[in-house]
Amino acid sequence: MIRLKVNGASKEYTGDPAMPLLWYLRDELQLTGSKFGCGMGLCGACTVHVNGEAARSCLTPMQSASGKTIVTIEGLSANGDHPLQKAWEQHNVPQCGYCQAGQIMQAASLLKTKPKPTDQDIDQAMQGNICRCGTYQRIRAAIKTAAGVKA
Repeated sequence: MIRLKVNGASKEYTGDPAMPLLWYLRDELQLTGSKFGCGMGLCGACTVHVNGEAARSCLTPMQSASGKTIVTIEGLSANGDHPLQKAWEQHNVPQCGYCQAGQIMQAASLLKTKPKPTDQDIDQAMQGNICRCGTYQRIRAAIKTAAGVKA
């Protein structure tokens, strides 16, 4: 049996230990904010936090999530009022929106380690998250707003 915490709640999983965490979150817990993009950890649409660090849930087998704390976009803020979520809205970041949960989770991990990131910090941390709509400039501006850094 695999025990883990998801968005603050204790969970148990008895299925295939090789199943990706993404499928557990989406199919079993109905936490559909994390998206399936490429299935190879290259696009970032499935990004969640595992023990406080950004991780690609499509590549994280359930067995490696055992004993860990998982936070999804749904658990980032109970009311959807995390500074990044507010900044995303302020800067009208999403177009199609498909990648945005992963973008926000990656940005939240960045701000945890670098509360006042530079453009270079942002570009480096966000380089593995793809936005097919090309909203990268708005993403950077929103991260700076959330961090209280002048754009």
